[in-house]
Amino acid sequence: MAREHVNHSDIVRFAEEKVNLPRDKAEQYRAQVRGLRDKLESYLKEHPDFTLKKMMLSGSLAKGTALRQLNDIDVACYISGAEAPHDVNALLQYLADRLRKAYPNFSPDQVKPKTYSVTVSFKGSGLDVDVVPILYNGDPEWRGNLVSQDNGSFLETSIPLHLEFTRKRKALQETHFAQTARLLKFWIRNVKREKADFRFKSFMVELILAHLCDKGLDLSDYPEALQHFLTYIASSNLRERIVFGDHYDPKKVGPFTEPVQVIDPVNAKNNVALLYTANNADAIVDAALDAGDAIDAALHAPTKQETVRYWQKVFGPSFQV
Repeated sequence: MAREHVNHSDIVRFAEEKVNLPRDKAEQYRAQVRGLRDKLESYLKEHPDFTLKKMMLSGSLAKGTALRQLNDIDVACYISGAEAPHDVNALLQYLADRLRKAYPNFSPDQVKPKTYSVTVSFKGSGLDVDVVPILYNGDPEWRGNLVSQDNGSFLETSIPLHLEFTRKRKALQETHFAQTARLLKFWIRNVKREKADFRFKSFMVELILAHLCDKGLDLSDYPEALQHFLTYIASSNLRERIVFGDHYDPKKVGPFTEPVQVIDPVNAKNNVALLYTANNADAIVDAALDAGDAIDAALHAPTKQETVRYWQKVFGPSFQV
């Protein structure tokens, strides 16, 4: 049987060699973020007008779901005070000006305001740090307004609560939740190589996976876990509303009109899939069907060569056993 050719342990080895961000690299990047925070704190001592309240690592590096090909790091910057601009462009420029002053030796192109963040580019490591401003008014759960990546408007969030949400799922399935998420994100990256307009953002993947885990999915066998995730996408047609009860009553979540509804576990008014059209959803379902068929064929292939070939349809040519 194909399990003799490619099994759970083989997927683990592939993940360690090709998918996962190495631990030493992750620590190097975290140290870079600490350096950025220290620079800003030094600047704050001399410029108390910049009311920075908290600076936190966020995104995939903070959650432990980052891939080996990490291109940038997300950092949340909580800003309060009446003088902080409430216009999106003005707020980004406000943050950029202070980051430039904190890094006086940086060239202008190393600190750039973008749609929802300010990117700080480190030439030494070649890594970008996306500093996301969050307007903060003293909420004890660190709720504040960040600039939405979807449409550039302000969106309520809480970085600590999002990280706590992920930690809770990781604690229930130690190692397996984060690893399954990384494998799924690697699959999506492979799909995007062939289809440039394919959309399936990481946060949605993690929330769908969390939803399945909350319903009892065991992730300890990776071929089965991946197949179950893909089967859910295909069978639900990605039209089933996903909502969580960690920080609000799911029954009180209001109506949404979008075809795909994956509700933010921290903000019941935020549909994470807000901009996903029916065509986007159908493309995800088609990709899930293709990958699910490939895994099913791999699990029944009679030879190692054929088994590997089917797994390569999921993960690309880097998959070797």
